[in-house]
Amino acid sequence: MRLSTTTGLTDMITKNSSQKLKAAIPMKIKQLHRWDVSMQEARILQKELAAKVNFKPLKKIPRLIAGLDCAFSKNGCKIYAIAVVMKFDDFQIVETAHTVIDVTFPYISGLLSFREAPACIDAVKKLKSSPDVFIIDGQGIAHPRRLGLACHLGLFFGKPTIGCAKSRLWGTFEDVEVRKGSYKPLKDKTKIIGAVLRTRTNVKPVFVSPGNKCTADDARKIVLACAVKYRLPEPTRMAHKLVSELKLKFNPTYVF
Repeated sequence: MRLSTTTGLTDMITKNSSQKLKAAIPMKIKQLHRWDVSMQEARILQKELAAKVNFKPLKKIPRLIAGLDCAFSKNGCKIYAIAVVMKFDDFQIVETAHTVIDVTFPYISGLLSFREAPACIDAVKKLKSSPDVFIIDGQGIAHPRRLGLACHLGLFFGKPTIGCAKSRLWGTFEDVEVRKGSYKPLKDKTKIIGAVLRTRTNVKPVFVSPGNKCTADDARKIVLACAVKYRLPEPTRMAHKLVSELKLKFNPTYVF
């Protein structure tokens, strides 16, 4: 389904929800912990959960791939989240789901998953299909405590997840060549925690790291395969577009 820049979010969701999903099996999402925690409790949870992250290689090429992105209301009291499920072979949209909930955790660097994950999970709960891989607009293990948003969600979903961020949170890297497909390891001292990947020639790279149930190589290859035309991989690019439209719908006077 081709989307024009004037396609309405409500219309698109209605069209997608009417499509038949072949062998649609809703996801089973785990409940690993409560979300009303203090900053100290959140950091302790991160360390405990980081030990459970799995880096086993992907066994097969995904059939369905999903993108997740969030946005906040102008006053910072609401968070919007969109999940977009696509076919991996041609990036046609299979379905979308969205949610709007109250923000319950403050903005603290390194603890963003406690602010954004509840909304992401709520959106994914509404999906009729079960994506094989999720690409998250955020960090995977490229995080000071090895538990970025993609890792956190990956443990709740029990699915392969990949963090694809627009900027660096943690780690060091060397300059990346300007051509598409070039990359350099993202390192924490001597340990490789991801890749700095050029998805378009002469365009800023993205910061890719595994979230759960995949390797750093898997994460880099899948993100590059999904970067068909733009800097961002199609699943998160479309999620970003739709969550921006959703935000505009609820904040009609907001100027992007």
